Amino acid sequence: MCGIAGIFNLNGEIVEEKKIKDMTDILVHRGPDGEGYYIKDNIGLGHRRLAIIDLSDEAKQPMCNEDGKIWIVYNGEVYNYIELMEELKKKGHKFKSKSDTEVIIHSYEEYGLGCLEKFIGMFAFAIWDSKKNILFCARDRFGIKPFYYFFNGNRFIFASEIKAIFESGYVKKIPNEEIICDYLIYALKNHKEDTFFSGIKTIKPAHFIVVEKNKIIKEKYWDINPENKIKEKDENLIREEFLKHFKNSIEIHLRSDVPVGTCLSGGLDSSAIVCMVDKLNKNPDMFSFSAVYGDFKYDEKKYIDIVIKNTKLKGFFTYPKSEELKEEIDKIIYHQEEPFSSTSIFAQWKVMSLAKEKGLKVLLDGQGADEILAGYHYYYFPFFLDLIKDLKIKKFLKELKYYLNFHNYSIISTIFKIFYYALPENIDRRIYYLARKNGFNFKYSKENKIERGNFKSIFDNDLYINLIIKLPALLHYEDRNSMAHSIEARVPFLDHRLVEFLFSLPSEYKINNGFTKAILRESMVVIMPEEILKRKDKIGFFTPEYDWFKGSLKDWIIDLLNSDKIKKNRFLVSEIIKKDFIKILSNKKKETSNIWRALNLELFLREFFY
Repeated sequence: MCGIAGIFNLNGEIVEEKKIKDMTDILVHRGPDGEGYYIKDNIGLGHRRLAIIDLSDEAKQPMCNEDGKIWIVYNGEVYNYIELMEELKKKGHKFKSKSDTEVIIHSYEEYGLGCLEKFIGMFAFAIWDSKKNILFCARDRFGIKPFYYFFNGNRFIFASEIKAIFESGYVKKIPNEEIICDYLIYALKNHKEDTFFSGIKTIKPAHFIVVEKNKIIKEKYWDINPENKIKEKDENLIREEFLKHFKNSIEIHLRSDVPVGTCLSGGLDSSAIVCMVDKLNKNPDMFSFSAVYGDFKYDEKKYIDIVIKNTKLKGFFTYPKSEELKEEIDKIIYHQEEPFSSTSIFAQWKVMSLAKEKGLKVLLDGQGADEILAGYHYYYFPFFLDLIKDLKIKKFLKELKYYLNFHNYSIISTIFKIFYYALPENIDRRIYYLARKNGFNFKYSKENKIERGNFKSIFDNDLYINLIIKLPALLHYEDRNSMAHSIEARVPFLDHRLVEFLFSLPSEYKINNGFTKAILRESMVVIMPEEILKRKDKIGFFTPEYDWFKGSLKDWIIDLLNSDKIKKNRFLVSEIIKKDFIKILSNKKKETSNIWRALNLELFLREFFY
């Protein structure tokens, strides 16, 4: 895990060493264990190292092949590097290290751009091929690892974080009005290749780019195949297959030459990871890290304690406080490089801080499980729609009954939500657009067309949309919070083989008898405590935002809303936002997300633009 940066001058201009060093120096938090540079005429590559696999100097970057014609800077982990190394050795390739970095170089030599299909893991890299005079850059299938770039036809500048691109001295900071409005109005982030900074783009998940002859070639190298549907009918065999995929993913995500810990919220996903690690007995000194508040309304300590009691885990706890949020908010925004939609990011930030304090460099986390196993409650509605569409009325009534009993919802509100999901996309978005008009200036907004899959199932299409539209933002939070503390966060639920398998299954393997994540619950029944498996509620790394707003953060928020700067913010109508906040203080409103998005945008603009 590392920080990477580079400049490719297509006009032949010589790259200055100082610029590459300045770019990598600002990424020191991503790689405190070492630095390296390769500069040759019009190409410059820089690297900051966080040593995880092969701690020797042989694994330092930038790294080259045997004849020095191909160079790489790389951030991430290719977990199947051991198997790939053996495969490449049989084809005649020789290795000087035991690193996955060198595996990528030789894979590129052997398979060209097709090497990406070989990799299981999270990665963002740039390969300079001096023989072809091209820069080949790629990002993993889900966008777990970041890759940003600026290109004006003559110069290509890239880095793991946007701040490093500005350190080059070639690019000015200009806010991207359209992306800011997407965030304010639709709560969308990381859904396009554009960023909050005009002119700075990101390689989209599952894409690569080739930079050559004053142009960029972009291509998608992976997607989920809607036609790939499992033929097996035996439910026990399907559960065994899921367990095999999950077990294998955990095994390879534990590959490390430094200790590996885990985040533990007490929910199903992180608990499943911990219990599988414990069953494999691959890490007898496993540490877990959790955010709690001493009040079950806000945390899951009761369930965390159950998991710890049933495993050989040693648990550590952090207790996030609102006063700390005020103290650290500028630092969090600096590392996130974009505003964020909820203070829950702060809980994750404190978990990573605790792990660093205890000396951990690698943590496993359950991110991605909700998106592939239908963990959010709104997945019930496309699920119900499919049952109605397919005339499975008996099953629909059965599942509806479970849903109403489990969650104590009214039949009227549930039918309304099902109807809402049945609306055509343009009407759906318009309703959401109008509903979000809470002190946000619409002048800079543009209509967003959401990329949808080609699945026959409404439910599968909804899963797919969240996987490619909403998940990247969560992975962004994860990467920035962890790397700010020099920690590598690994997400075993996002092994692409496991994801493809889950998308091949009928929807009842995700929602069944009222429970979400059905196949995970049913497959882990002999591995996980029953109290965790039968949970119907969901909290996660949460903060008591509403209580904080009304109590300890009230004066701070009022000061922000009364400041001269926010009154001049062209994206906000501060008086409307202030009235909204008064409703919260007077118990007339509990929804805080609009207020927080506005305040966080203001703080973001102050951090980077004025």
